[in-house]
Amino acid sequence: MTATGTGTGPGPVPGTGIRLTAPAPGWSIEADVVVVGSGVAGLTAALRCAAAGRRTVVVTKARLDDGSTRWAQGGIAAALGEGDTPEQHLADTLVAGAGLCDEEAVRTLVTEGPDAVHRLIRSGARFDTAPDSQEIALTREGGHHRRRIAHAGGDATGAEISRALVEAVRAAGLRTIENALVLDLLTDAAGHTSGVTLHVMGEGQHDGVGAVHAPAVVLATGGMGQVFSATTNPAVSTGDGVALALRAGAEVSDLEFVQFHPTVLYLGPEAEGQQPLISEAVRGEGAHLVDAAGTRFMVGQHELAELAPRDIVAKAIMRRAHEQGVEHMYLDGRHFGAQMWETRFPTILAACRSHDIDPVTEPIPVAPAAHYASGGVRTDLRGRTTVPGLYACGEVACTGVHGANRLASNSLLEGLVFAERIAADIAARPAPEPAAARAAGPAPAAAPRTPLPLLAPEARGAVQRIMTAGAGVLRSAESLARAAAELDRIQREAAEASAAPATHKAPEPGVEAWEATNLLCVARVLVAAAQRRTETRGCHWREDHPERDDASWRRHFRITLDADRALALHTTETAGFPPTADGGLPTPASP
Repeated sequence: MTATGTGTGPGPVPGTGIRLTAPAPGWSIEADVVVVGSGVAGLTAALRCAAAGRRTVVVTKARLDDGSTRWAQGGIAAALGEGDTPEQHLADTLVAGAGLCDEEAVRTLVTEGPDAVHRLIRSGARFDTAPDSQEIALTREGGHHRRRIAHAGGDATGAEISRALVEAVRAAGLRTIENALVLDLLTDAAGHTSGVTLHVMGEGQHDGVGAVHAPAVVLATGGMGQVFSATTNPAVSTGDGVALALRAGAEVSDLEFVQFHPTVLYLGPEAEGQQPLISEAVRGEGAHLVDAAGTRFMVGQHELAELAPRDIVAKAIMRRAHEQGVEHMYLDGRHFGAQMWETRFPTILAACRSHDIDPVTEPIPVAPAAHYASGGVRTDLRGRTTVPGLYACGEVACTGVHGANRLASNSLLEGLVFAERIAADIAARPAPEPAAARAAGPAPAAAPRTPLPLLAPEARGAVQRIMTAGAGVLRSAESLARAAAELDRIQREAAEASAAPATHKAPEPGVEAWEATNLLCVARVLVAAAQRRTETRGCHWREDHPERDDASWRRHFRITLDADRALALHTTETAGFPPTADGGLPTPASP
């Protein structure tokens, strides 16, 4: 996938004709909407679509409550407190986004956010309240000038939101397909969405590869943190939604802006996979970042010290570690006392103690790890992508809200607000014809597809090590060029094995091979964008270009995949995004 193209770029690509190598679907079901993913974004979209009378199917890779939402510790940000306003929330978000936020998208988020949180509460989510009060207890996190983070169970906000939404989905009787990896988007000859193919992993009503036929598909597949060796993301976060969208011809943007959470429990240089997160809320309650000598190195670095935006804190930790020739720093919350740790941060306390670290009596070793993808599949304010009928929300989407660096705890809110907007857009469109009526007429021709060579499952670890070494927290032209060359080699070897089965053993289609192939796809996009962006901005840190360059780079990349698997990179004229292709309806009223 060679990066090509400059300037603003052509119109949306109707389809690449590329699909994963997989057996033909052996079963199918009909729906009006298929939602892929079961975090806050996916389940909110599904519940709203079902409430609007649309036959909705939820497809999820593991169990309904196994996505990234469940792991969210800190909380959900909204202007809920006395004296706080959406304008103040907007200002903090724009600062964190380092000049690349789409202001209209941020304004949508912060103005609709408070009501969306209250609707979530009415759906059954229970947030912590202040002592002797029914008012929601609010805390601060990095980049926020106000206490506006609502939390639940101390540090188990995501688990509570997931519980409430899963219960609501089951109470509503929505059809769900669990343990299912989505493979590819189905489109007709005109390039309009017509459903998805998926592989069910041996449990439930269906098994093997099948299809859900629907004129609207909502991607809510979460992030791609597993593209790096160490991440806070669960094992299911392998970039499946972004890879699917690219194969379908959709645009992606801002993948170079991967947020590395500054305070992840450091388990040693060989630690791989999902690592325990030490929530920003710990610093919000007054914990200090210190080096081995106990010196608070964030003081004087930023007006908010430990509560500076995440990119600033992550860079400060890395600089201090490099200066001292060590691998990590420490988070000191010993002054909290045992009772506060046990009541406010029980999940974190248990995670630390499971690794023989007691935050009550000793500082916690911490280092940055891959946490959140600020970029993803490009959408408009209604969650519509550049492929008609395909929507995206949550971490898989790039709405323009996060810019170059996500503000802490805006992710759950973004998933909530834009999922509601997607459902409103789908409900505003004419209801699809019943399946029987569609069957009586001529069926739309399916777009032709070319199988994509698969990676061997063991290539996953190689991709992760390449990305960690070359495109991690600190990047340079040299490290990125090395990563690009190594990823090219892996891609080339996969193509050779596919083209010459007599002399090369090609991998068998299966979940591990599909995931590795998806990871390689998103890794190549990330590296290509990071190479092109020759500046330091937000969570994209180029040691060879240490300054922010607004004149050249206060703009986004619009990246697509060509039919020959080459990447095309085009830049926007401004920090705002152009419209997506899907139009024809007035903007629905706010949910």
